[in-house]
Amino acid sequence: MQKKESFLINRLKSVGFAFKGMLILIKTESSIKIQVFIAAVVTIAGFYYNISTTEWMVQIAMIGLVMSIEGVNTAIEYIADFVHPDHHPKIGLIKDISAGAVFIASIVAVIIAGIIYLPKF
Repeated sequence: MQKKESFLINRLKSVGFAFKGMLILIKTESSIKIQVFIAAVVTIAGFYYNISTTEWMVQIAMIGLVMSIEGVNTAIEYIADFVHPDHHPKIGLIKDISAGAVFIASIVAVIIAGIIYLPKF
């Protein structure tokens, strides 16, 4: 019988796998690279315009939301391609819906950025 690892060891391994996944996403996906760049720009803008704590919270939440949904979208695309490598209308529909979710989050993020930054110009 194999000795069961402790809860703490399992959690640390899980965090390690998640960190590895994040790095793979950032290194390999052009859409995430663009989003990291945009996140850096709005973060610099936040410091420059001295946005409020509430504005920081909303901005950070939106950055996290958009990037997280993009990660899920990428995973869905990989799974779809693995399950059915050839073109298939249903796989295309699944990918379109997944990309649509990222698009919705991105539109909301842009609207929120406008609410935060337009009055500062």
